[in-house]
Amino acid sequence: MNLGDSRFGIEARRPPKPPSTFVRLEHLRQLRGSEQVAAICYRLGKHGIEFLLVRTRGGRWTFPKGSVESGLTHAQAAALEAFEEAGVHGRIEEAPFARYVRVKSGNRRHARDVEIVINAHLCEVSRLARPEEDNREPTWFSADKARKRLKQDRATDYGDDLAQIVDRAVARVQRLYRAEHNRRPRRQAEIIEIDNARVTTVVLKSRKARRTLS
Repeated sequence: MNLGDSRFGIEARRPPKPPSTFVRLEHLRQLRGSEQVAAICYRLGKHGIEFLLVRTRGGRWTFPKGSVESGLTHAQAAALEAFEEAGVHGRIEEAPFARYVRVKSGNRRHARDVEIVINAHLCEVSRLARPEEDNREPTWFSADKARKRLKQDRATDYGDDLAQIVDRAVARVQRLYRAEHNRRPRRQAEIIEIDNARVTTVVLKSRKARRTLS
């Protein structure tokens, strides 16, 4: 075998290189915020279940929400969003009861659209303080009005997804209410108590343990 054959044999035994994939840095920055959390804040008012919505920077109504924070659970991050954007004091469930998707368009030409998954956590509000963020205008709405406000000035599909979150939240609150008043045993559930921007995880074992921090 000549030298040329030897080189050919060595090259032939090398594993093929995987095809290279080019990913724009801008797309990686977008993916960094591709998961968010939302606090679905409610109270039991005189006219039934009411939901607390806040204004986006563009003036639309939405749930208090934001990006996942390093070092915090999703529920803790949602609790902080509720406190900072709406001044919420109360308790928020550790596990999300629903998820929905928002498609964010690329800011520049040829930038890819990014699907943002939002984890929705149910939050029972005991009282409100002044929000840390300005121009949020936290406002209570009935379930029906909340659905309408969430659909305003949005794409039909996205507005319908937000309205469905309200429906699922209503169904969950009703189940919890019936379970309490029928004194049915409930499985342990982790919640986050919200008090002056402090969040602590506790395990609910009885109705007595479900007191809200003031």
